Amino acid sequence: MRTFVSYRSALVTGCAFAVLALGGPAMAQEVGDDPEAVDELGTSATSAPAEQVDEEATIIVTGSRLRQDPRNSALPLEIITTEDLTREGINSPEQLISYLSTNGNGADNLASNSDVTSGAQRGTNGLSAANLRGQGSAATLVLLNGRRVAAHGLTGSAVDVNQIPFAAIERVEVLKDGASAIYGTDAIGGVINFITKTDFEGIELSGFTDITERGDSPIYRITGTAGWGDLGDQGFNVMASISKSWNGILRGENRDFVNGNQPERGLSVDTRGTPIATLFPNGPNAIFAPDGSLLSGVPLPVPGQNFNATGGINTLDLPGGAGCESFNGGMAYDHELWANDPAFYACAWDTGRAAVLQQPLETLTYYGRATVALGDHQISAEITGSDADSSKQFSANQYAGNTSTTPLYYPRNENTAEVYDRIYNQLLEVFPAIAANFGKPIAYRWRCIACGPREYETNTKTFRAGLFAEGPIGSSWDYRVGGSYAESEATSVLGTGYSFRGIFSSSARALASGTGATSAGQIDPRAPTAPGATAPGIVGLLNSGLINIFSTNKTPEELALLESVSADGTLLYGGKYDVIQFDASVAGSLFELPGGPVQLAIGADFRREGYSFNGSPSAEIDTPEIFNVAFDNQNALNDASREVKAAYAEVLIPIFDALEVTAAGRVDEYSGFGSTFNPKFTAKFTPTPWLLFRGSYNTGFRVPTFNQIFNGQAQSPNPLTNALVDPTTCPSGVVSTTDPGCFAINPDSISGGNPDVGPETSEQFSVGVVLRPAPRFSASVDFWSIAVDDTIGALTIRQLLDNNQFFPDRIIRTNGIITLLDVTADNIGSRRTKGLEVSLRGGFDAFGGSFEAGLDGTWLLEKKERFLPTAEYEDIIGKFTYAGDLALEWKHNAWISYAKDDFQLTFSQIFRNGYQNNGLPTLTNNVSASRPDYNERVDDYIIYNLSATQRIDDAFSITAGVKNLFDTDPPFAITYDSNTGAGSSWEPRVADPRGRSFTILAQVRF
Repeated sequence: MRTFVSYRSALVTGCAFAVLALGGPAMAQEVGDDPEAVDELGTSATSAPAEQVDEEATIIVTGSRLRQDPRNSALPLEIITTEDLTREGINSPEQLISYLSTNGNGADNLASNSDVTSGAQRGTNGLSAANLRGQGSAATLVLLNGRRVAAHGLTGSAVDVNQIPFAAIERVEVLKDGASAIYGTDAIGGVINFITKTDFEGIELSGFTDITERGDSPIYRITGTAGWGDLGDQGFNVMASISKSWNGILRGENRDFVNGNQPERGLSVDTRGTPIATLFPNGPNAIFAPDGSLLSGVPLPVPGQNFNATGGINTLDLPGGAGCESFNGGMAYDHELWANDPAFYACAWDTGRAAVLQQPLETLTYYGRATVALGDHQISAEITGSDADSSKQFSANQYAGNTSTTPLYYPRNENTAEVYDRIYNQLLEVFPAIAANFGKPIAYRWRCIACGPREYETNTKTFRAGLFAEGPIGSSWDYRVGGSYAESEATSVLGTGYSFRGIFSSSARALASGTGATSAGQIDPRAPTAPGATAPGIVGLLNSGLINIFSTNKTPEELALLESVSADGTLLYGGKYDVIQFDASVAGSLFELPGGPVQLAIGADFRREGYSFNGSPSAEIDTPEIFNVAFDNQNALNDASREVKAAYAEVLIPIFDALEVTAAGRVDEYSGFGSTFNPKFTAKFTPTPWLLFRGSYNTGFRVPTFNQIFNGQAQSPNPLTNALVDPTTCPSGVVSTTDPGCFAINPDSISGGNPDVGPETSEQFSVGVVLRPAPRFSASVDFWSIAVDDTIGALTIRQLLDNNQFFPDRIIRTNGIITLLDVTADNIGSRRTKGLEVSLRGGFDAFGGSFEAGLDGTWLLEKKERFLPTAEYEDIIGKFTYAGDLALEWKHNAWISYAKDDFQLTFSQIFRNGYQNNGLPTLTNNVSASRPDYNERVDDYIIYNLSATQRIDDAFSITAGVKNLFDTDPPFAITYDSNTGAGSSWEPRVADPRGRSFTILAQVRF
């Protein structure tokens, strides 16, 4: 049985922050679309007894269309105000999403998708998304003022939360419940509704800085908001807001905890592409090495061992060499960990230190709104948009030489003789047989650090405009109508790190070139040729010997030569997502019951969604090839679209004073999918003013994204050779050169969309209790359960092999050998998630001021998945996963504050539970566990923040804070993935890499 043992002390510590609070659900902060509700109720006044609430306090809350008392709603809502954001030093929507305890731990922030990515993460350049209750970013609905915004232009699925006009936000409402009965698709995990100011008067300016103690990765934001007109007195209001923010770059090499060279703990990197070239016994190439290479065709015995050093030799690792650690990021290749004895003398390089921990991001957002009051009716026009530039940077390209498509051979000529002879003599001392090959070129694998990190520069522009109206119909009914257009368009271009190949990689490219070439491996004369090189592209440059691959120091002449074959500025891909939507609803009272009036709301929606993805002309087979670029031309779409027609109804029945039930239902008709009906039922029982029971039941759905349906299918080679085995013949999962059943396999894989994929469906319920024993004390506990079937996704290569018995049709063999793996999108299984959400609030007066405390926590009771209806569920709580959501058992945020007059001091804690550590080569084949310092569990991540606010006068205030007060590093975790080369020694889905930082927010209003 799972217990609290691993985090009992942290929970107690967190509760100590709220020891004075019997608790506080989001109940205590439930407000809706009425902007005056926050000003009137505030965050502490919302715990007022129910009998103090009058009719005027009822508002529309997220997840409902009916006016309700926000302090007694049956919906589990959490409200984050601008004061909460200031208290925690939260400067962006991404930081807010990461802060929420109910948000999952997927690869949804810029740090977690800044390295090498694959599958669904491809094209997330610059994207930050929400992931409520760990159901995935595409299963969380993001709204702006209660209406949809466009999904990110590259993915066509998740919304980029950083497009939200943060400077104009009044509050954020987080509905921790399914809401398909009101909003339709995507609302399985919940709803996040960003609500802007609507009746702002005056001018407000603010500046924010967040500087680390080390002086790097600064964050800046400046904002300005102006408004004119009082809706009540003058009948109009016009407001505008603009914000500019900058996130400075933070590289892995700038943090000591980013270290892939920790073999005693079970972590080492599986790459032999190093800044000082690793040598291989590659055979002949007709163009560059017709007689073979220096190490080919001769024995390369390792002294004292029964194998040859055919898996790579680095002269630094030979007896008497300077050692692999002599170059930045270098390490000896751990041939025992990776079961690769032939790599005994190889070096490796720490790819994780080259990744960017905080992507450089520059964002401009703007928001404008004009509202006119015509009697009791209001008409408003709204416009908002953003323009963001991001730079995704990761490890420099490694050029792995082979005998065909990347024939790399370092020649001996008048320019290279000195370096060649030095390397030859070092090798000769250990491998005397190579004397017969003196003068033949040296085959190698090399990491081009001088080329710069691989970089994707992405510009994303968003825009939304809408016209809305609302007002009364008679004495007890009201209406809301609106129409809007929204779009998100993103374009990614190559930055540093990419070069033209200069050699045809396929016969199709050769035949399409018009050069007369007919097969792979022939020279492509269309690629640029470096001055002095004997052949085009990076291959021609390197094979001319003009670049010293055995030194990390590059002359200006060498750098200029590398630049001459660079593909910097080439279009990678671009996409656009747009949505046109219209909605209309009416709501009001039908008749009286003993508990009050029966209320009814009915509405209709129409929405047209469009998506296009253009790819890059540089990826076509009739253009010069760029080495190792993740072009997605096979996924190009030309204006794919679908229409959604929906109607819904909601009825609230106050059976008597203490009992209220609500029923809602929505019919959606999707072009291409047919129709679906989703009901929702909620109940609220209040036997006394200080005790409330609540519950809900609903179904939901999520339609496939355009990518999941229409993406092209592409066949790709195994991303890392000699790392996989046939699980049916090799139960150990360890590659062996002596056991035929465990010989390495190198199958290709087919990935992409599936036109037959169907929607996900969900069934969920929740029950909860709310206690409010005193005006400033409250507590709530809500149990929730989400069952999702027909989950949409794509298996990874590793998942497919580990679960091969369920997918025999997806594993293709040739003469009994696995040669092809089908990892295209499909409805691959089911997911079950259950949890408890705890919220506490409390306060009292003392020492001439007021103390307030609070805690919000999520205890994950169950999260399990299965790949087929006939398969067994796998429990994934507290277990490492390479992809998807990392299911932490317990998370909480706790705080305590003291306020006196115009001064407030806040101390807060963020806690994230530890989990089972990964192991290499895989978690199921955990060789790392045999290392002496391997930790089976990743430690809890606990940081503390401190902030103080001083209001100088009514016009000026300043807030200073310290984030990560004790400068706590992320705990050690093995996240390295040999299949992609990504990951390192920490978990970006959980921890913040910046360390201690100092924040200042200055605000002036006049």
